[in-house]
Amino acid sequence: MVTSDAGLLAYRELDDVLGLSAMASETLADARTGKNGRHALAGLFRQSVFGRLAGYEDVNDAERLRHDPAMRWIVGGKAAHGSEASPSQMGRFETQWLAALTDFSGRWIDLVHGRRPLRGIVLDMDSSVSPTHGEQENSIWNGHYACTCYHPLFVFNQFGDLERCALRPGNVHSADGWGDVLKPVFVRYQDKVSRIYFRADASFANPDVYEFFEAEQIKYAIRLPANRFYRTGSATCSGARSAAPRTKCVGSMAISPIRREAGPSRAE
Repeated sequence: MVTSDAGLLAYRELDDVLGLSAMASETLADARTGKNGRHALAGLFRQSVFGRLAGYEDVNDAERLRHDPAMRWIVGGKAAHGSEASPSQMGRFETQWLAALTDFSGRWIDLVHGRRPLRGIVLDMDSSVSPTHGEQENSIWNGHYACTCYHPLFVFNQFGDLERCALRPGNVHSADGWGDVLKPVFVRYQDKVSRIYFRADASFANPDVYEFFEAEQIKYAIRLPANRFYRTGSATCSGARSAAPRTKCVGSMAISPIRREAGPSRAE
C-alpha cells in the first residue's frame, strides 16, 4: 500500500529522541477495561498529533488514515501490524483525555529552553474561533463570527510556540478565564527568566489584568479600547501630521498579531 505521508517518519524519530509522546503517556493512564481498549492511549495521542501535523484536522480522516502504512508505523503497537483507531475511537479520546494534557505544551517548551536558556520571554494572548458542525457540548452561536463554534483562548511566546490554551464555550468574552490560562505560564517563567513581557489587544484592557501585571512587575502592552477621547486625540494627531510632517504624535500602540484569528471584544 502506497503512502503520501512518509515524511512523518522523520518527525516520529525526532519525537523518540525528545521523548515528547513518552512524556504524554506518563500522564495518560489507561483506566479502561474490557476487550474494547485495544489501542493504548499513547498510540491514540500520536495518531491525533501526527494526523494534524500532516494536515488532517478532522477525526473523520481517521477512517482512511487507519490503513495508511506510514501512519500505522508512527502510531506503533498493534496498529503497526493491523490498523489505527477508528473515527469514533479518536472522537472519544479527544473528548475525554486531551484535557489532561493542558500543561504539556509548556513542559515541552521547557525542554527546549533547558538546552538554550532565555533571558526574556514575550507572551501574546488572544482568542480564536473553532467552528463546529454538530451539537457538541458548549458549541454555541457567536454573533461576531456568525457561526456556531467554540471560542478558545491561547498564549503564545515570541517564537510562535503555544504555551497554554483553553477550550471555551462559543459565547464567552474574549478575555474570559484569562487568569487560568496566563498565570500558570507566568509561574513557570518567574524564576527562569529576568524579563517577562505581555502583549494583547483591547479585549484584555480591564482593571483585573492591569492590577495583576502591576503587582508582578510585568511590562505589558495592551491596546486601549476605542473611545470618544481617543478618537478626538487621533484626529488631532492626524491633522498635525498633515500640517507639519515632522510633528510627533502619540497614537495607538501597534501590537504584533498573534498567529490566530483575533477574537471579538465581547460575545454577541
